[in-house]
Amino acid sequence: MNQPLPPQHQDLPRALRHVFRGHPAGVTLITATVDGEPVGITATSVSSLSLDPLAVSFSFMKSTGSAGKLLRAESLLIHFLSDAHADVAASFASRGADRFAEEQGWVTAITGEPYLPGARAVMRVRISDTARSGDATLVAAEVVEVHNLQEASALLYQGHRFYSIEKAQPLATENHRPHPGH
Repeated sequence: MNQPLPPQHQDLPRALRHVFRGHPAGVTLITATVDGEPVGITATSVSSLSLDPLAVSFSFMKSTGSAGKLLRAESLLIHFLSDAHADVAASFASRGADRFAEEQGWVTAITGEPYLPGARAVMRVRISDTARSGDATLVAAEVVEVHNLQEASALLYQGHRFYSIEKAQPLATENHRPHPGH
């Protein structure tokens, strides 16, 4: 039986922001060293892209500032954050905040990127392709290394706030429900 969709929301940009404000996402920090300086940005758009070749995707809302510098980097580290890193994530999401502060635990990886050893997982990636959409840039990046793989509660972001997934209750398992992509 066919059913019509409800009336379309008239303010599409506002509707899109509303949808994604209610859609939780895992929190990562993407870091690199560019022009001899550490640079990083909070990103909730990191997603698995391909297993052959191993690749992830993420997007930047603009291609200037920190995002523009990261787009020029030879390699990037993607830090998958635990709930213990909410303050670090918030500092990277705020303009003028103290990023790469010593008390946050940052060190320099042997390959030169800023590295947060306490992250749940860290991937070294190299940008393989980009696509522009308005001011935003969608990035495809080849995964060249994976480190840490710690069992820790993931940090989530929803509605301008950080959350821990630790107390979330599973409602279904993959064995009982089809994969969302099918």
